[in-house]
Amino acid sequence: MNEEQRMAEVERFKNYFAYINRPGADKLLAWLEEVGFFTAPASTKYHGAYAGGLVEHTNNVYRRLVKLAAEEDKRLGRTYPEYTVDTIAVVALLHDVCKADAYKIKKEDLNCPYKTVVKKVYWTYTNNLPLGHGEKSVIQIMRFMQLSEEEMLAIRWHMGAFDYATKGGSCDMNNAFAGSRLAVMLHIADMEATHLDERKEKHE
Repeated sequence: MNEEQRMAEVERFKNYFAYINRPGADKLLAWLEEVGFFTAPASTKYHGAYAGGLVEHTNNVYRRLVKLAAEEDKRLGRTYPEYTVDTIAVVALLHDVCKADAYKIKKEDLNCPYKTVVKKVYWTYTNNLPLGHGEKSVIQIMRFMQLSEEEMLAIRWHMGAFDYATKGGSCDMNNAFAGSRLAVMLHIADMEATHLDERKEKHE
């Protein structure tokens, strides 16, 4: 991803973010800018492992969730959407804010036989607030604005069975999914964005 593409993703994010209409949203957006959300990768070696990968992933999740929610409303024959555009934007755009301040660029000097010095540049991940993944996102969001209980559940469990809590035998994910279509759809949107929209060959 070049700088022009990254800035286009930032612009898209801010356009989507404008659907969030609740007190504190402006301060949250300013904080995201401050901690490097718009330059961070989505991961160090998997999907979106480049500057701007996180905001690109977030935008992909938003578009996927909008589509999934519309399809579910149609399937259920709803006259009005079950979830507001505000709620859709909140959970999709903010589910991964836990990553915003966790990635740093590291430069390393390598000695090679035929060259004096070769600089190796790569991303490192440091979790300075180890509260869990979805849990950390919920806590960081609520420092600035309120979330509904269902929004909390959706963000908390967006990793689905990839969440480490499930490895220890927690049944809370199943309970969350049984009680919230939003939680199920956000997880599916996250998987679709990661494994379809952001397949590695796209950037090779």
